[in-house]
Amino acid sequence: MKYNRLIAFILFIAFHFPVLAQENEHHFANAIREFREIDKTNPPKPGSVLFIGSSSFTIWTDLEKYFPDIDIINRAFGGSTLSDQIYFAGDIILPYLPRQIVIYCGENDLAFDDQLTTDEVFERFLTLYKIIRSELPDVSVLYVSMKPSPDRWHLAERFFEANRRIQRLIDEEQSLIYIDIWDSMLDSNGNPDPSLFLEDMLHMNEKGYDIWKKVLEDKLIK
Repeated sequence: MKYNRLIAFILFIAFHFPVLAQENEHHFANAIREFREIDKTNPPKPGSVLFIGSSSFTIWTDLEKYFPDIDIINRAFGGSTLSDQIYFAGDIILPYLPRQIVIYCGENDLAFDDQLTTDEVFERFLTLYKIIRSELPDVSVLYVSMKPSPDRWHLAERFFEANRRIQRLIDEEQSLIYIDIWDSMLDSNGNPDPSLFLEDMLHMNEKGYDIWKKVLEDKLIK
């Protein structure tokens, strides 16, 4: 029975998310090629902490300054969704053999598709997690909750519900850690603190990343 389920899962992934097939047709193919070129000139160290996800990680270009004692690989690409992480898992996750994976993704899924349900976002995360776990069974996985921002505050209820669904799964999995950054980014009135963001009121400034450092630093494996 377990074998049949495994085969069914592999077929599902192969059919719906062809990681390598038709890569040139994917709108993030150039970003993946850039990662490959970086790896050729500066091969990353196996067993590093791998950051993946969307622009909140992409523009955190000085991660090493925040976590100087940790070997870090950043393979986040801006504008990406959980579906994109699934599609390129064979390129941006599995080859690096990380000791830990830190994920920030899901926000764009809901922001780009107002018909997408929080259940569907949860299923996307679950698919990504299963891919990671099937190939890297012992790796530690951290999921950073979707953040509240002034620009996307109208989506707060959907973000909060998706966070809650993912947290429920994480509470049941010992090798999954949920990093809650929601409350720490709100002001005294319960709204997103604008002082934490750049002019676009979506992406964070140094003050915002200082908060993320505080909640992450004790959870990263040195």
